Amino acid sequence: MRDVANGEAHRPQRVLVTGAAGMVGRSVIDLLHARGVEATALVLDDPGDLPVDRVVTGDAGDPASVRLALDGVDAVIHLAARPSPHHGTPLEVFAGNSRATFVVLEEAGQAGVGRAMIASSYSILGIPWAPTTLHPAYYPIDEQLPLQITDAYALSKLADEGTAQMMCRRHGMSVVAIRYPFISNQARLADRLAMTLDDPGAAAADSWAYLDVDDAAKAAWHAVTEPLTGFHAVFAAAPDILAPYPTEELIATYHPNTPVRRPIPGRRTPIDTSAATRLLGFTPRATTDLEERPLGAAAG
Repeated sequence: MRDVANGEAHRPQRVLVTGAAGMVGRSVIDLLHARGVEATALVLDDPGDLPVDRVVTGDAGDPASVRLALDGVDAVIHLAARPSPHHGTPLEVFAGNSRATFVVLEEAGQAGVGRAMIASSYSILGIPWAPTTLHPAYYPIDEQLPLQITDAYALSKLADEGTAQMMCRRHGMSVVAIRYPFISNQARLADRLAMTLDDPGAAAADSWAYLDVDDAAKAAWHAVTEPLTGFHAVFAAAPDILAPYPTEELIATYHPNTPVRRPIPGRRTPIDTSAATRLLGFTPRATTDLEERPLGAAAG
């Protein structure tokens, strides 16, 4: 719940960022640096160019490394993870991701850290990496949508969210799990858009959703600063889709049996992000400047 009794935002003095050398991690580090917030980066290898005053090299699943990195920290942004089911064996993906989240939150709780954010994923739905074509139970997608997990990565995100809930009860900390969609920077956005123009169905499993990397960093900042208590899992996504076609036409074509519970006008995202707005005060800014066209005009 949002802490209305104590409605002032919490400004951390020092933030631990795991996975700080990754795409979202670097954007988070840049945001913290721009806001004058001290940061500790926990990375497997020091890239040497992070604008932080402290770097700890180690694995987020190693308690000793995490304990060292937590010195002086009062908030955690946990991004370190194998980012898909293809980054190792199923056991390596599930065990590595779930262990890292458990270790980071347990050590943070033991250290008295009261605020944390963990990177969950749209993939928790089980649809993107499924061996067969799956469809959402309904649109717009929200946090109550039934999960259809068939891969180790999605299962690791479910375990991560369960771990976060437990840590809130165990240590009295507050944790937000942000269910990120496809994260884009300029190059990734161009590649994904070209793919979608060639075959609009190629992004159907992702519901054509995306989020700019800088907006992803801002969401993480809101997750550790907004006045709230307990555990919350929220979807974040850009307000539009990464395709020039009407969203409802795409759904009717590629998810024909999925009911649309309320209108999704134009190119609006089919993900309900109202929880992120309500709880975190987060509204993404980056959108794509695409002229809407009928899906019948699509190539392929």
